[in-house]
Amino acid sequence: MLKYFQEVGRDLFLTGLNNSHSGNLSVRKGDRVVITRRGAMLGRLEGKDLINISLEKKDSNISLASRESGVHRAIYKETSALAIVHAHPVHAIALSFLEDEIIPIDAEGAYLLHKIPVLSVGQPIGSRELEKKLPGLLKENRIVVVRGHGSFAAGQVLEEALQWTSSLENVCRIIYLTRTLKMM
Repeated sequence: MLKYFQEVGRDLFLTGLNNSHSGNLSVRKGDRVVITRRGAMLGRLEGKDLINISLEKKDSNISLASRESGVHRAIYKETSALAIVHAHPVHAIALSFLEDEIIPIDAEGAYLLHKIPVLSVGQPIGSRELEKKLPGLLKENRIVVVRGHGSFAAGQVLEEALQWTSSLENVCRIIYLTRTLKMM
């Protein structure tokens, strides 16, 4: 499992979808969740960076887990997801300040994602409000952008959630470039 987390974490960092210490990954294993450690460098994950927590209740490992562990648990409880990627894609975050939903203008983005909701909450990092609102959106969408914070993608495996995250950022880059070129 470590190698799998390492590959996805490294891809997120090398493609610029996260900075050195941002984002988190998790997978559901029955009534347990394996999630990255609070403050972990996803591009350089080690065994100590994977924290095993209960899906239902707080346990002794919860203080080591990502600040977003409550959000991950809420998503698992309310969706069929078995893997989650939370990232900080720059172009998607920038567009989240301007749009309530991101509509792909390119063929590949439209085919894969259709539209991406932008969720606005009072406290966008690890809040109860995020735990309440995000799972419902992920039931209907592969990925959601939290305004000013980043994206949450749900899939059956980490690679699938990585694909939605990477596709989102490509969609947002194309929108950004198209709008910039129109201004010239």
